[in-house]
Amino acid sequence: MEKQFSQLWQKLGRRYQSHPWHGIDIGADAPNIVMSFIEMTPSDTVKYEIDKESGFIKVDRPQKFSNIVPALYGFVPQTYCGEQVAEECMLATGKTGIIGDKDPLDICVLTERNITQGNIIVPAIPIGGFRMIDDNEADDKIIAVLKGDQIYSKYQDILDCPESIINRLRHYFLTYKNIPGEESAKVEIAETYGREKALSVIKKSQMDYKAMFGNIEDEMSQATLNIMRVR
Repeated sequence: MEKQFSQLWQKLGRRYQSHPWHGIDIGADAPNIVMSFIEMTPSDTVKYEIDKESGFIKVDRPQKFSNIVPALYGFVPQTYCGEQVAEECMLATGKTGIIGDKDPLDICVLTERNITQGNIIVPAIPIGGFRMIDDNEADDKIIAVLKGDQIYSKYQDILDCPESIINRLRHYFLTYKNIPGEESAKVEIAETYGREKALSVIKKSQMDYKAMFGNIEDEMSQATLNIMRVR
């Protein structure tokens, strides 16, 4: 009976548009291949991000200066940066007092194709990442390549990727919050890591998500069963 209710809720999810953070599956091959929800593209002059409550894309702010994201940028669904991600950051850096930023895990997806449409889902293969700390919050940026990309899919680890591309990404994240004439944002990239550490961070973010949100389908199925028993 519980299995039937779980399948029913999954079917309802297919009938209606899912919330990008919670309703899109990370993928059966995660963390080796992850479905990624893209909020921004290199052609965007406005910073877009997901509205956590509604699931719609919203305007966060216009890009005030020349900082334009140099890759497809978004997040990995069904991930959360909480205690596990923060603990891994502290173990790697030796810092204390770090907390997760309470957002889904960010991801940059490299592709040679000129994709100008945001609000899309793309399959991505993680090759590394930045262990970024934003005002004492763990804010990792996973770097991935678009699955099947004719150029970038040959890169299996961040060490395979041209240094100029990594430096461009690094510069963007270190400066995109800065405003000339004002104090710089307290952002640092404590480590640039390869594929294995990237997979570990993704796994930890999945654990944080499960601890924070649980399994929604199972919870809905159990709630429905409880209502039926009361009747």
